[in-house]
Amino acid sequence: MNRFVALILFVPLLLSGLLAQAGPLAYVTNERAGVSVIDLDQFTVLRTIDTGGEGPRGLGITPDGRFLVTANKGTSDISVIDTATNAVVRRIPVGKNVEFVRVQGDLAYVTYEPSGPGAPDEVHKGGMPDEAHKGGKDAKDDKEDDLVPAEIAVVDLKLGKVLRSMKSGRETEGIEFSQDGKQMLVANEGENTVTVYDRAAGTVLRRIDVTAQGSRPRGIKISPDGKTYAITLEFSDKVLLVDAATFAVTKSAATKKSPYGVSFDSDGKRLFVAASRSSVIQVFDAATLALQGEIPVGGRCWHFAFAPDGKHLVAACGKSDTLVVADTTSLQVTKTLTGAKGPWGIVVYPRTRGSIDTP
Repeated sequence: MNRFVALILFVPLLLSGLLAQAGPLAYVTNERAGVSVIDLDQFTVLRTIDTGGEGPRGLGITPDGRFLVTANKGTSDISVIDTATNAVVRRIPVGKNVEFVRVQGDLAYVTYEPSGPGAPDEVHKGGMPDEAHKGGKDAKDDKEDDLVPAEIAVVDLKLGKVLRSMKSGRETEGIEFSQDGKQMLVANEGENTVTVYDRAAGTVLRRIDVTAQGSRPRGIKISPDGKTYAITLEFSDKVLLVDAATFAVTKSAATKKSPYGVSFDSDGKRLFVAASRSSVIQVFDAATLALQGEIPVGGRCWHFAFAPDGKHLVAACGKSDTLVVADTTSLQVTKTLTGAKGPWGIVVYPRTRGSIDTP
């Protein structure tokens, strides 16, 4: 067999081998490490990526899956990671207490708190930052958070710089976009509001006060048909459904303790809510909010994401240092991955729904 023929025979085998390895992946930030890369066919940890920064929390992924963006709370910056090489190609300073990241096209929207105390001592000491169910952060932190509202930095990932920052409310957390991408909604924990922005202009269109419903809005997600937002109220143990056109609350339901992460499934029939202090993910009928069941998970599972086939979800459980895999039909845990170091957020590529991302 001559070399040319051998090469012709070898190339298809090489390509098939590469394609076999190119299955769906989950990326999980670890506050005491980097980013865990999870094979969603086998549900195994493939590798850990060093972000170069300290205390990675929020993360997002570009629509083409080429770049991952992490918010490094301990170093007040974001890392842009090439997913093909797992190398950090940029680190961009943002501000104190960078927290939540959403990516739209070539732009990343990053929440941060300029008045906050900066990196928590626990990050440097190897411990686990957490918030009490009543009162959130300690009194000193609360006073500092009250000085200046949180902000949302708009970062151009191609240019590698912050284009502008938008003033928000106190302790801004979850970010969601309208179905057409023209509006951006953010949950302001510290003042019980949700701010609605014109995304392109960066101007405030309205503020939704949820005080009548409860306190500490934290997670927010849009339904697949774009008609409804789901919002969790962490201190009131409640989830709300809000009309996307009128911004009126249409329905509410009690949850277990400290709901944060929330997401509709891909067809919009069910709503999944992570009740972090009860160590469960609750599943509700998305139309009636009738409880359909619960998935037992670990401690402080704030965020989760669905596998591309919708048959499983993976939850990041920061207090337990575990990643919990569950069957979305039976609501049974099928696998628990140990060895994580304070897992916080999770996104999937090809992009799927979850408590952080919305494709």
